Amino acid sequence: MNRSNKILHYVARRLMQGIPIILAIVVMNFFLLNLAEGDAVDVLAGEAGSATPEYMEKMRAKFGLDQPLPVQLAVYLKNVVQLDLGYSFRHEMPVHELIFDRFGATLLLMTSTIIIAVGFGILLGLLAAVNLNTWKDALISVFALITYATPLFWVGLMMIIVFSIKNDWFPTSGMENSAAFYEGFDRVKDIAHHLVLPTITLSLFYLALYTRMMRASMLEQYGQDYVVTARAKGLSERRITFVHVLRNALLPVVTMAGVQVGALIGGSVIVESVFAWPGLGMLAFESLFARDLNLLLGIFLLSSVLVVAVNLVVDVIYCILDPRIEVN
Repeated sequence: MNRSNKILHYVARRLMQGIPIILAIVVMNFFLLNLAEGDAVDVLAGEAGSATPEYMEKMRAKFGLDQPLPVQLAVYLKNVVQLDLGYSFRHEMPVHELIFDRFGATLLLMTSTIIIAVGFGILLGLLAAVNLNTWKDALISVFALITYATPLFWVGLMMIIVFSIKNDWFPTSGMENSAAFYEGFDRVKDIAHHLVLPTITLSLFYLALYTRMMRASMLEQYGQDYVVTARAKGLSERRITFVHVLRNALLPVVTMAGVQVGALIGGSVIVESVFAWPGLGMLAFESLFARDLNLLLGIFLLSSVLVVAVNLVVDVIYCILDPRIEVN
């Protein structure tokens, strides 16, 4: 069996292994969310101002909240297997519709953040390692340290003050100017214009992380025996760096990028709140306070599927970057 077929076989096996992992995450999330006191009926009754115990019991029976937790879990798992994520009591619409309405905005923000953070992180880390102990290395290291330690919400607020309020270069909030009724390429430009500040804000923390990791990985690879051998053979430093060292140094950065996908959704809650970005982060934040457990479980399920899928992609990229890795 050639390497391409081995990779395809490996992907299929990993996909099958991912199913019980996702189900285990669903079960764990279900019990963790139900450990908190109160439910959607309590929230609805509190907003109404008053409700009789009889009315609340009737509402719990309607939503299936009067059943024991194991029964509720069995019903939920059965629905998930049938691709039915349930109904949002807060928004009065199916969960899958709510999630897919917001998923595009979050996916756009996450994708642009990963591209900028990983791309510029690799570039800055490489530049710092190549110019070790010079002013370039010092400048990049200080920049990475400051951006890593700066809170995201503060960066977002400063971005709005400097680039939106004082200079009026970018919008302060939202994903697009809905009142303008843009279509086609004009709408794409409008969304891209709104995307700039949230992406830069969310990227800075991860950019610092990848920069520091890439620099450390490059320096570690420079100390390996194969680099000493390459220099002894008379290879140029440029060839050693870009042909031999860079590929091996990318492996831990690629791993971290895959791990950080789940964290990006959590980090996006802050950025989406600051910029009123209509994504899953804000939706999860709102559903938490509304005790809309079906919606929260649906968002967590999508997040877990995303993390499993991205980690599979990372493993495949590993095999491509390093042919020495055996695929079984």
